[in-house]
Amino acid sequence: MAHEAAPGTTPMADVTGKTAFITGGANGIGLGIARALVKAGANVVIADIRESSLAEAKASLGADAQVETVQLDVTDRPGFARAADQAEARFGKIHLLIGNAGVGIMGPIVDARYDDWDWAMGVNFGGVINGLVTILPRIKAHGEGGQIVTTSSQSALVPISFSATYTAAKAAVLGLSEAIRGELAAENIGVSAFMPGPVQSNIAMSGELRPDAFKADSGYRAREEELGKRAVSPLWMTADEVGERVLAGIRANDLYILTHPEFAAGMRTRFDAILASMPDEEINQERAEAIGFLLRNKEFEDQLARRTATPVTLPGAGA
Repeated sequence: MAHEAAPGTTPMADVTGKTAFITGGANGIGLGIARALVKAGANVVIADIRESSLAEAKASLGADAQVETVQLDVTDRPGFARAADQAEARFGKIHLLIGNAGVGIMGPIVDARYDDWDWAMGVNFGGVINGLVTILPRIKAHGEGGQIVTTSSQSALVPISFSATYTAAKAAVLGLSEAIRGELAAENIGVSAFMPGPVQSNIAMSGELRPDAFKADSGYRAREEELGKRAVSPLWMTADEVGERVLAGIRANDLYILTHPEFAAGMRTRFDAILASMPDEEINQERAEAIGFLLRNKEFEDQLARRTATPVTLPGAGA
C-alpha cells in the first residue's frame, strides 16, 4: 500500500548497496553517472545497444563486484524485461532507473521524414517509457524506495532551430517527469528530470546506430554522416563531472538536475515570454475554483522552496 512521503523526502540520499539500472550506460553521460554511483558504493547495471562497448565500460570502472552489463536496445520491450530480470538475478533489487539512452537526430524540419521522427521518438522518449513500464513496478514492489532519473536536455527548455525531432522527444521526457513526480512521492520514489547542456560524448555518432528499418524514408542520413565527423569541444563538460552532478541531484531528490549555468539567461527569457503572453484580464474566480486542480503542481513549489533555502552547490562547479 502506498504511504504518504514527507515533502522534500530523499529516498536515495544514501545509495550505498542500492542498484542502479542505466540505459545508454557504456559511454558518455551514462558512463559518467555509472562511475559516480560506483564510487558512492552503489551497484550498477550498464545497459547499452553497443555490445562491443560494454566490456570496455566495465573494465574502466574497475569494480567487477558492483557492475553488471547487458546488451539492450531500449525500443525492444521483451529485451527490456529480460535485461531487468538479469539485473535482479545479479543484485536482487533495482532501486534507481536512469533512462539515459538517446540519439542526436537533428536537421531542418522540412527534411524530416517519418523514419527520422519514428527513430528519434522511439529511442529518446519511447526508451524512457519502456523503462518505466518494465522497471517501475519492480521498484514499487520491493517497498524500499527508489529514484527515477530521466535524461531530457536543455533543448527542452531553450529550443533552437533545426532541433525539432530531438527537442520534441526531450520536451516530452521533461513533461512526463513533472507529471509523475507527485504520484510517485507517495511510494517513496523520487523523480528527477536531468537536463544537461553540451557534454563530451559520442552522441554525434548516433547515425551509426540507425537501424535498417529507419533508413528508407529519412531526410537526415547524409546530415548524420557529417555530424559524425564533428570534433568534441574541450569546453564541453566532462561526462565524469556531469555524473557527479547527477549523483548530487539523486541524493537531494531534485525535481530538476541542471548542469550548465550558461543557460540561465535564455531560460529566464523563455519563461518571461510565456508569462508576457498571458491574457491581461481579471481572473474569473468561479472558473478558477472549478478548475483549481489544474492550476498548480505542488512539486514545483516544493522544489522552489528547497532550492531557494539551499542553493545548488555541486562537485566541479566553476571548473
